[in-house]
Amino acid sequence: MHVKLTVHMGNLTLQLKIRTRLALFRSDRGLTQQELADAIGVTRATIIAIEKENYNPSLELAFRIARHFKTDIHSIFYVRED
Repeated sequence: MHVKLTVHMGNLTLQLKIRTRLALFRSDRGLTQQELADAIGVTRATIIAIEKENYNPSLELAFRIARHFKTDIHSIFYVRED
């Protein structure tokens, strides 16, 4: 399941899918879901939901995740238009 974001701009409506590379970043660094959760101050359930693309993190959480991996938000989260 993917979380969809609907953007209404005048008569134009876009369906945006927020996608994530979080599991790849986490596994490349040898971190468990629990270790990442502890490091950024969330629950393991939150990490699971983000990795399964069932939950879009807040902007603040997205920045915390990106900072943890010393990268920008766009490297971890990206949008796909449908």
